[in-house]
Amino acid sequence: MTSTLKLLSAFAIAASQPFIASAKEIKIPASDESIRYMGRILWDDSGCGSFTFPGTSALFNFNGTSLKMETSPRSGKFVIEIDNDIHRQVVFSATDSIMTLAENLPDTLHNVRITYAIEGYEHNPQFRSFIIDGEMASPTEKPDLKIEFIGNSITCGYGIEDNNPENHFSYDTENHTLSYAYRTARALNADFNIVARSGIGVYRNFGSPREGDIKTMPLEYDYTLLYNHDHKWNHSAFMPDIVCINLGTNDTSEGNYDISLYESHYRDFLSHLREKYPDAKFVLLTGSMMQGKELEDVKGVLDRLASECNSTYRFDMSPQTGELGYGADYHPSERQAEKMAEELTAYLSALIKPESH
Repeated sequence: MTSTLKLLSAFAIAASQPFIASAKEIKIPASDESIRYMGRILWDDSGCGSFTFPGTSALFNFNGTSLKMETSPRSGKFVIEIDNDIHRQVVFSATDSIMTLAENLPDTLHNVRITYAIEGYEHNPQFRSFIIDGEMASPTEKPDLKIEFIGNSITCGYGIEDNNPENHFSYDTENHTLSYAYRTARALNADFNIVARSGIGVYRNFGSPREGDIKTMPLEYDYTLLYNHDHKWNHSAFMPDIVCINLGTNDTSEGNYDISLYESHYRDFLSHLREKYPDAKFVLLTGSMMQGKELEDVKGVLDRLASECNSTYRFDMSPQTGELGYGADYHPSERQAEKMAEELTAYLSALIKPESH
């Protein structure tokens, strides 16, 4: 049996077994300095980290044969990667707070990446602790390149594990780690933040009145947790080299939009972002879901905004045709997201080429 098959077998066994404490296990608090994180996280006095955005990740190294994780019940779906090539999904239900992620691993050094795969504003997920039967190793170094992705359902990975476009949203079929944003960040070996919510827009959310809406991205952007205005995000904690913005699909939804309002709100939001990240390059994107007049209207706005300021760029990912299938509610399929990532990775690679990251 190959080492990969052995690890897969270990994961399968681990997933079916409840947590039983062992005398040789040690609990590592989530706040331990040997753990590196990506994403917006709110830390409390007990050392627990709360978050809501998909893509929030914990990265660390440990010596040992087993790994468990403690989080808040009902946290939802995480994708586990061990030693760079093994993936599985773990879903914390209302009755789960500690789950076995892997056991019977070779007793050696392992690198771990745990990524939150869904939108968490209804789940209130936390990183509380990690439990191992060995010892933590030197911390994983974060990449130099930093990218922030600001977006909507396409960035979240809405319905990407579904292959029936007639199906509607389900957390079961959402998986950010298959999205264009996650794939692009990994391809470029970037440290990244995701600020995204399905249905959100710049001035108007999906299906909202033509004159605009509340809870849009500009109104929610400055907070650590989505829809929680008690905690402002410290923008200096993550200073991106590149900010990719993919917003407009929901603003123009159902053809019921005022393109001048979209443009004015986008311009104000972009100005705000430039104040926060004066050294960043901004890439204004269109995703794969828009077609026809809506796409041309949004492209026109983004072209004008990009022409107004230095360090602002434009890129359009290919519109979907159905040739690569669809996810739920006609969202990008996994193959479509892969194509989008390939396109955006090539574009960003050329954009950062003169720099050393």
